[in-house]
Amino acid sequence: MLRPEYARSSNQFFPHRPFVVGSLLLNILFSMTDAKFERRLGQRLPVRLPVSVKAAAEPAATTGVTRDLSTGGIFLYTDSRISEGSELEVVLILPPEITKSEQQWVCCRASVVRVEDGQDGASFGVAARIRSMEILPEIPS
Repeated sequence: MLRPEYARSSNQFFPHRPFVVGSLLLNILFSMTDAKFERRLGQRLPVRLPVSVKAAAEPAATTGVTRDLSTGGIFLYTDSRISEGSELEVVLILPPEITKSEQQWVCCRASVVRVEDGQDGASFGVAARIRSMEILPEIPS
C-alpha cells in the first residue's frame, strides 16, 4: 500500500493523497465474489460501524451507525433528524477487515440524498453521496 504522501493522481478532492481511502474500499468491494451488480460508483459493503455525524446547519455533532458504505455513498442510522440536501461531515474508523492493514480514521464529506423514518420510529435512515474522503491522523492516547 502506498503511503498517502507517495500516492499520485489528479483527483480534485485530495491532491496530496488522492486514492488512499478509495483504493482501500475498492480492494474490498471488488474482491467480494458474492456481491450482486449495481449501478453505483462502487459496490455497497454491508457493515455496521459507529459514526460521528455533523450537519453543516447544526451546532453539534450527533452519533449514528452505518448500514452500508461504498466509495460513493453511505447509509446510516441516527436519532437526529437530518434534512435531505444537507451537507454532512461523517467521521468513522475503517476496521482492518476493510483496510487490509490497520484501522484507519476517515472523514467523509457527503450530501444527503434521502431520509427515511427508522423501523423503531425513533431513528432516521440517511442516504448520502460521498463527495470526498480524507484520512485523518491517528491521535496518540
